[in-house]
Amino acid sequence: MVDLSCRINDDNVAARVEPWVTLLDLLRERLHLTGTKKGCNHGACGACTVLVDGRRVLSCLTLAVTCRDRCVLTIEGLASAESAHPMQDAFARHDALQCGYCTPGQIMSAVGMLAEVDSGMPSAASNVTHPFEGRAGLTESEIRERLSGNICRCAAYQNIVAAVREVSSIPASGDERKISEQEFSEV
Repeated sequence: MVDLSCRINDDNVAARVEPWVTLLDLLRERLHLTGTKKGCNHGACGACTVLVDGRRVLSCLTLAVTCRDRCVLTIEGLASAESAHPMQDAFARHDALQCGYCTPGQIMSAVGMLAEVDSGMPSAASNVTHPFEGRAGLTESEIRERLSGNICRCAAYQNIVAAVREVSSIPASGDERKISEQEFSEV
């Protein structure tokens, strides 16, 4: 058994886990945070996407012990007590959540993707002959490329892209990165 301390959804968490326990299993089976879905369990569908230190990860391929002293954000921690996250609202408005199984991973991936864009990270679809334009340069093909690791079996892709485009037009507030910027020393 390995002692693990980390910050999950702005809460300090301490657990004893076997070295082979995935972050997904820690979240779902031990911490009862079932919003993160187990889809393929092979890293191919994106249903288990969460943010670790503000970056997208597939929790089914991430060992829980690698999250020691790190900040994890799941779909349960995305909204505030007062209101839903803008991406959650946009998904609802654009009917981007057909059956809903992939929705938590899609939303977490979209939030992480916008943080990547805000930090100036280009993608394979970015036009390398022009300066990176950030959110202003997010075309439909750019959004599709950046979210290509998340599969929706209901094929709600048009609606997902519309939701992401809506939120991408909102200037970054800094709230999306709140959990990754906190001092971990208080754990």
